[in-house]
Order: sequence, then C-alpha cells, then structure tokens
Amino acid sequence: MKKTIITIERQYGSGGSAIGKLTAEKLGVNYYNRQILEMTAQRCGMSAEYLETAEENVPTSFLYSLLLSANPARTMEDNLPLSDKVFLMESRIINEIADKEKSFVLVGRCGNYILEEKGCFSVYIYADTKSRIERAINDYQIPENKAESVMKKADKRRETFYNVNTGGAWQDKDQYALCLNSAVLGDELCAELIVKAYNEYNSRFE
Repeated sequence: MKKTIITIERQYGSGGSAIGKLTAEKLGVNYYNRQILEMTAQRCGMSAEYLETAEENVPTSFLYSLLLSANPARTMEDNLPLSDKVFLMESRIINEIADKEKSFVLVGRCGNYILEEKGCFSVYIYADTKSRIERAINDYQIPENKAESVMKKADKRRETFYNVNTGGAWQDKDQYALCLNSAVLGDELCAELIVKAYNEYNSRFE
C-alpha cells in the first residue's frame, strides 16, 4: 500500500525536528511536532506546558483498542491517568489530520504506531553521543555542563512515553522503514534521502 505520511522518531540532539521540517518543505506538505501538543491543550483547556509535564509522567500501559473503538467507554476513559488521556487525545487529533490531509510530516508522538493502519513511511534519526551533545550546546543553547544530562533525560522520557503507550521498543530499528545517522549524513542529506526513499517507495503503487 502507499504510505503517504512520513513519521519521524528521533534521539534528542540528532536533529530530527530540523530534518522533519526540511523534509516537509521539500515535499510541500505540512509539518507537525509540538503543534499536536498545542492542539491537545486547546481542546482540553489546559496549557501546553502542563500537558507536556503529564507526558513526562507515564505511569501505566494503555490499551490502544480504546481509541479505535467506535464507541469508547467514557467511564473508563475518564478514569485514565492524565498521561493516558493526553495520548488518547493526541492520537485522535493525529488521526483527524490524517483524514483531512493526503500527506504530511509528523515528528514524535508515537506517530508510526498511531498511523500504522493508515499507511505511514516511518523514519528513525539517530547520532553518536558526542554529536548530540554538541548540537544541544550549539543549537539548543543548553549549558555545556548540563547538556549530557539533558540529553539522557530527554531520551529516557521519549523512550518511556513510546514504549508504554505502544508496547513497542522506541530504539528498535527493525520497526522503521528508514534509519539515518544524522551525524554522518547531515540534516540536508538526511532530508533528501527521506524524500527520495519516500517517493521511490510510493512509486511502486502508481
């Protein structure tokens, strides 16, 4: 089947967000990352910062079948921890976008899991520790003495959020269609390779 949506999971400091933006620009499609959290916050009547904190505190596993149910049990949903409610709402918003837009680029938010049945071209961006720390210092303005700690905490947070909500393993490269080392390739070439692989894959179904 055609996979018209690109999803990107990425290690902290690998440049996945920048690469996602470049990819969207090259394809002329919309780019989503933190916008999903902001849309969720607007619907929930809470601040994005507050929901971001909830994302970081993931206490339980989550049955995705609840989301896919035509008539989800509201009482069950109401009793979910806030982190699960955030994931549920983000999942609905992502699926709504997928229903409206033919193609877009989504960074993070367990996109490859949420959109698996709709058909997504999944990408994983990684890099060596030294390069990621350097990017954190130079691009994200993280103090040098805190960069490694910030990187490790961010990776742990992303891994936990992904693993708990999907039942998968965030860093398992076998689940992605394309894995790229941004430290070796650079952001621009990574974006070019994603576009090339995406276009050539989908050309098989034309």
